[in-house]
Formats: sequence, structure tokens, C-alpha cells
Amino acid sequence: MQTHKKISLLWKNLAGFALGLIFGFMLSFGENEWPCIKNYILPFLDLIGKIFLRLLTMLIVPLVFSSITAGAASVGDMKKLGRIGIKTLAFYLVTTAVAVIIGLFFGNAFSFGANINIDSNFQALPQKMIPLSDVVLNIFPVNPFASMVNANMLQIIIFALLFGTACVMAGEQGKKIAYACECVAQVMYSFTKIVMSLAPYGIFALISVTACNFGFLIIAPFIKVISAVYLGCIIHAVLVYSVIVMIFCKRSPFWYFNGIKETIITAFVTRSSSGTLPVTLDNVRNNFGVSEGVSSFVLPLGATINMDGTALYQGVCVLFTAQAFGIDLTFGTQLNIILTAALASIGTAGIPGAGVIMLTMILQSAGLPVEGIALLAGIDVILDAARTCLNTMGDTAVCAAVASSEGEKLSQ
Repeated sequence: MQTHKKISLLWKNLAGFALGLIFGFMLSFGENEWPCIKNYILPFLDLIGKIFLRLLTMLIVPLVFSSITAGAASVGDMKKLGRIGIKTLAFYLVTTAVAVIIGLFFGNAFSFGANINIDSNFQALPQKMIPLSDVVLNIFPVNPFASMVNANMLQIIIFALLFGTACVMAGEQGKKIAYACECVAQVMYSFTKIVMSLAPYGIFALISVTACNFGFLIIAPFIKVISAVYLGCIIHAVLVYSVIVMIFCKRSPFWYFNGIKETIITAFVTRSSSGTLPVTLDNVRNNFGVSEGVSSFVLPLGATINMDGTALYQGVCVLFTAQAFGIDLTFGTQLNIILTAALASIGTAGIPGAGVIMLTMILQSAGLPVEGIALLAGIDVILDAARTCLNTMGDTAVCAAVASSEGEKLSQ
């Protein structure tokens, strides 16, 4: 009797990506000659891709709330929970600051906006920033149900952490609630597998539309910006995350990158850290051997506040805008950009294109024209794919490091 080896989801996703890329470029060549491509084929593919993204987005709120509540309750020891939280935040802030520095380095080294020479009488005047007290205050929800409806992830995480902690303090009755949340989390993991079984089709549709709309001729004038962001993301991943894995996990970088292949592909295609979260949780638990308690706490938090790729992208784009408008940025201003970008990345939603919104705040804080965003809007989808990959990779590296520091034995 002949047995057929089951093709893994990873290879199916890769096939969907490759075929979508080829099909998309084929469509771009005939788009002007065949009206049916623009009127029917592209809208249909766009619909399929958006449905897939909506299915992923649909999972986020119940998955994050149930997994963080169950994770906080499963830790049990309040001191351990606080210790894990401090380690996680420290890792996230340091890696994000390093990412901004790398972005600014490439911006200064390549001067990729110098040849654009936009005529402008713009006067660089610093804009008033939102007070830090207001930023901190907005983290705490007034109505947790409203936070869930609006998908305010920071507020949901804060409420879930406090709710899970309260379950521990409530004794036996609290254990019942925590067990219920654990059951919901397990159902959401199964739900995730159903949605991810559709990933190859969603990936094919998304990449086809992207390749058709953003051909090589469109991205050519900004090839330096794209190269800088991608090269910066690669360097950050290879150097920073490899060092974290080798020092704190005592594992090879090959072990790390091999364990998150599906996460990388999903993040690149969906351009959503939050949408990739179900895959990230699965990879870290099954491939790294991280416990549910640590992964359920670190990863959802990272999908909300750890945006290394976004921070690196912002550093590159701020320099690009300044050079395009002929504005010199002092060393002090660039230091301020590092701090602002690190803090701004905490408030960046894990959804496609959210980095552009936060870039507005960075440009204003540096006294640069927000019109610079228009220069990058056409290629943002290409940049977004790289920065989202780095965002999710940072989550997995920190998660593995925190688990190892807590004495957990990681897989070989």
C-alpha cells in the first residue's frame, strides 16, 4: 500500500507566495491591454486576500485576551510574573533602540534622499508632542469591553494581565475562571489552525495583487530606500537576535531561524504582527519548547509594543524625508528621533500600514514636513513586509530568551 507524505503548510505557503508573485507580474504586463484584469481578476484576488486578512484579524482579540489571562494565571507566583514582565520590557526597549540606530546609520551612510531635491520653503519647526502622562494614562482602559470592540491591544493586554492576576488571588473560584479562559484559548488555537489552512490561497491572492500594482518600474526610483530597509532588517535579525539566542538560550542561530520559518513567511505576506500571532505562538511552543505561561504573556505583549522593524523603518524614512527636502538634522535631533521612535513603536498597532501613521508623529517631533510621507506611500507596502517580519522575529527571540532565563529547557 502506497503512502503519501503530507505536504507541510510551510511549503504550501511558499508555493502560494512564488506562484502569486509570478502570476502578479504576468497580470501587470497585460493590465492595460486586457480590461478584464483590472475590472474582474484583480478585484476578485483583492477580495480573497482581504477575507483572509479579516479571518486572521477576527482571531486577535479573543486569542490575546484568553491566552494572556490564562498565561498570567498559570504563572501563579506574582513575583515570577513581575520578573518576567520586567525582563520582557527591558529586552523590547533595548532591541527597539538598536533598530532605530541601525536605521539612522543607513540613512546617513547612503543619503538616498539627497538626489530628489524637492523645492520647498518649509521651515523646520518642532511640533508639540503628546505629554508622556497622557500616553501612559491611555494604556489603562476605562471600559474594557469598549477596548475589545475597538481592538485597543495595549488596553486589552493590561486588563487581561490584571484579570489573570485577580484569578490567582481569588483562590478556587478564580481557578475556575482561569480554567475557562484556558479552554477558550485552546479553542482559539484550533480555530487558528482552520484559518491557517486557508493561508496558501490568501497568500497567493495578496502577493498577486501586490506584484501587479507595484512592478519593478514603480519601485526603481526608490530602490535605495527599499535596499536600506531590507538590509537593515537583515543585519538586525542576524546580529541582534542571533546574539540574544546564543547568549541567553545557548542555541545556534540556525536553530532559531529554522524554528520560525512559518512565522517569517506569514508576517511578510500579511504585513500584520497581530495577524501573525497565532502562527508565532504555535512556532515558539512546538519548535522552541517554550511553556504556555511564558509564550502567552510575552508574545501578545510583543505583537503590541515590540516593533523593531517599524522603528528601523522610521529611522530610515526620517532621514530620507530630511534629505529630500534639503534639511540637515543635527546629532541632537537624531538622538531625539531614537527616543521618540522607540516610544512611538510601543503605540504602533500590529496591522498593515500602521507604521505610516506613527511616522507622522516622528516627522512632526523632528520638525520635518509630514508631506514627506507622500514620497514613501507608493512603496510602503514593500517596506511594510520587511518591517513586520522583523517585528515578529523580535518577539520570538525575546520569548525564547525570557523562557531560558526562567529555567525552562528549550528544545534542541
